[in-house]
Amino acid sequence: MSLASRITTAFALAAVIAGTVGVARADGDAERGKHLAYTCLGCHAIENYKNVYPTYPVPKLRGQHAEYLEAALRGYQSGERSHATMHAHAASLSDQEIADIAAYLGGDAIQPTDKPVAPNAPAAAAVCVACHGNDGVGVLPAYPTLTGQHAGYLERALAEYQSGARKNPIMVGFVSTLSAEDIKALAEYYGKMKPGLETVELRHSRFSSR
Repeated sequence: MSLASRITTAFALAAVIAGTVGVARADGDAERGKHLAYTCLGCHAIENYKNVYPTYPVPKLRGQHAEYLEAALRGYQSGERSHATMHAHAASLSDQEIADIAAYLGGDAIQPTDKPVAPNAPAAAAVCVACHGNDGVGVLPAYPTLTGQHAGYLERALAEYQSGARKNPIMVGFVSTLSAEDIKALAEYYGKMKPGLETVELRHSRFSSR
């Protein structure tokens, strides 16, 4: 598929998904989630903490929307995302507990800016903007924000969509034509972005290093 065709498909799919994704959830209890999320903070609150094998940085959660965090936990729970430790944690949680944890971890989400696509953007990023915006911020709360995320984690996630370890059909379709060089370039590009992240980091004491 040509780049132009991939861009057209990306925007068409984003429009379809936008029409089917509901409004922001309001049933998560952040105060209850604070007590449930202690196991999450054992890895995600430690700066530069790494998954042991294979070795890559665990993702930053600060700045993400609760809706995305809930979807990610459900993905690990169902096996749509493959990770033994995350599956074990998520499988032990009820739907309400997942919503509560996501509500707690998802406060102070990064908001999109009006910045245009950067002139140094990799060509493959033209497809990403349909869902992840010009500035790497998800255009809907259910979409992950990529800006400021660890490049190593982004590279790993994209590789997992290619290998089938992650089974989201839209992402699988997009990454199927990417080369290893494309994936590395995208990961580094979004990892260097930081719109609004500094403010979120300062306010998110729950994510401070220990």
